[in-house]
Amino acid sequence: MSIVTYFIQQCPTCGRRLQVRINDLGRNVSCQHCHAEFMASDPSMSSAQPVAAVDSVETALRKAEAFLSARSHHPALFASPTRVH
Repeated sequence: MSIVTYFIQQCPTCGRRLQVRINDLGRNVSCQHCHAEFMASDPSMSSAQPVAAVDSVETALRKAEAFLSARSHHPALFASPTRVH
């Protein structure tokens, strides 16, 4: 199971707000509306951060996928303990 995360970026040509996959940070993408090509970037990050951010996000997603897979294959290991009062 793959989880896709998006961020919002404004097209530098037409100004429309676009949903861009986090995996596309630092890559060239094209606007669905005007077809202009531009580099996907989060303006709140410096130019050196996108690659590191993608790596950390991808690592977190892999860990989440592994956890969900383990939980579905071994539900008894993840069951809540019964409390006795």
